[in-house]
Amino acid sequence: MHKSPLLCLLIVANTASAQVSENLVYTYYTATADTNSSLRESLNKATPIHVDDNPFHAYTKWNVKWNYRWFEQADGRCKITTVTTDLTSKITLPELVGATAEQTAVFDRYVSALRVHELGHYDIGRKTATAIESGILALPQMSSCKELESTANALGYQTLDNYKVIEKQYDASTNHGETQGASLDSK
Repeated sequence: MHKSPLLCLLIVANTASAQVSENLVYTYYTATADTNSSLRESLNKATPIHVDDNPFHAYTKWNVKWNYRWFEQADGRCKITTVTTDLTSKITLPELVGATAEQTAVFDRYVSALRVHELGHYDIGRKTATAIESGILALPQMSSCKELESTANALGYQTLDNYKVIEKQYDASTNHGETQGASLDSK
């Protein structure tokens, strides 16, 4: 079957594509174990992470940015053709120095559970990026590119807001990872 060049051009112009790019980095702060203090006290003293004056031993920060291109028809109607979504994330975790074998064993279990919890936050960031990407890509053709741009950005920001609520619910339902094993007793 032979396709005319015009038909091929129309097929290319109406095909939409998407791409999510992910970048995850880990950073660490050092806590020094002290035989006269609990691990919790050592970590509380060392952590650079404070929310409402409360110390946290780990933290995940993620950011989603989106960019898109559109095709404008001769009559001004506009349709999304490509979407690129970038997820950048940083997970901050403790590392322990000067610990006894017993403290190291407790810490290793704890930090392993913290990592699982923080990767849950990262996964929420991934779901956010995917939802923004697929939502913008699914937008229907609109009467103008200005209307399409406004709608796409509103969808992106609303999706961010929705997933920030989901992230707060995640922390509440896991008690900041405690139900996932990220807990230290007071000793």
